[in-house]
Amino acid sequence: MPETIKKIAVLTSGGDSPGMNAAVRSVVRTCAYHNVECLGVYRGYEGLIEGDFKEFNARSVKGIINKGGTVLKSARSKEFRTVEGRKKAFKNLKDANVDGLVVIGGDGSFTGALIFNQEFNFPVMGIPGTIDNDIFGTSHTIGFDTALNTVVDAIDKIRDTASSHNRLFFVEVMGRDVGHIALNCGIAGGAEEILIPEEDLGLDRLVESLNKSRKSGKTSSIVIVAEGDKIGKNIFELKDYVDENMEGYDVRVSVLGHMQRGGAPSCFDRVLASRMGVKAVEAMLDGESNYMVGLKNGKMELTPLDSAIKGKTKINLELLRVSDIMST
Repeated sequence: MPETIKKIAVLTSGGDSPGMNAAVRSVVRTCAYHNVECLGVYRGYEGLIEGDFKEFNARSVKGIINKGGTVLKSARSKEFRTVEGRKKAFKNLKDANVDGLVVIGGDGSFTGALIFNQEFNFPVMGIPGTIDNDIFGTSHTIGFDTALNTVVDAIDKIRDTASSHNRLFFVEVMGRDVGHIALNCGIAGGAEEILIPEEDLGLDRLVESLNKSRKSGKTSSIVIVAEGDKIGKNIFELKDYVDENMEGYDVRVSVLGHMQRGGAPSCFDRVLASRMGVKAVEAMLDGESNYMVGLKNGKMELTPLDSAIKGKTKINLELLRVSDIMST
């Protein structure tokens, strides 16, 4: 173990996701296991600039593995985007005798970590935490699995109402510019159509598909819409278009919103976060820096931060085909 790493700081940044606390817990306890000091940074990069630090030990993180959100809090930091802000953050870390930084977040958080490393040659390691699953270099990000379960539960409840009133529901789910949540939950929730940014279904084809469903005997339908889908300006425009071009459906809209980020993390996310925390700390102790920890083919692997930031995730083509078959 390199002698240079004697104290590691950990922060959470960007949007919260279920499992972040499990990752924080894993980082802290892995440090304790290797007799390395650990510092918790509150409010992300903003806390880094303001020196909002707290010494953590193995007992400091008890009882948080089952909690959603992040006990370290998260905040946007305009100042960290400036050289002066990053200089303050660097000084605070050096004054606290910190030798390495673990950042739990998404591509924006990783971009900040990469720039920070380039400017000050400060060891950084990333752990992907976002429900969108839009980070290159890992099959699953922390929080994705929990969000899927939350959305499927909501779809099941909406279907009860849709069936009772012969209604068509447009259900908008998160995902930013990718359709991973929509595609997986659409299949699991039995949706008639799934609208994702990666596949432009088109308004006319959507109406045609819904009419075909009615003729086959379906009296209610659910359409899952990823928030980044480009068919309409927004989900309410989709509703208006279907209202104008279809008869016989009572159309409703449900935007699930931030409920998808909350709740206790699933077993999968707790285990994933624990594995990632161990890998991140031990890789740093082995002298690695500027990497993100990811899950590839069931194993923990390292991906260069710049690749994780610039790379694009791909939609699962098999799931697209499964979706088409299941909507028959």
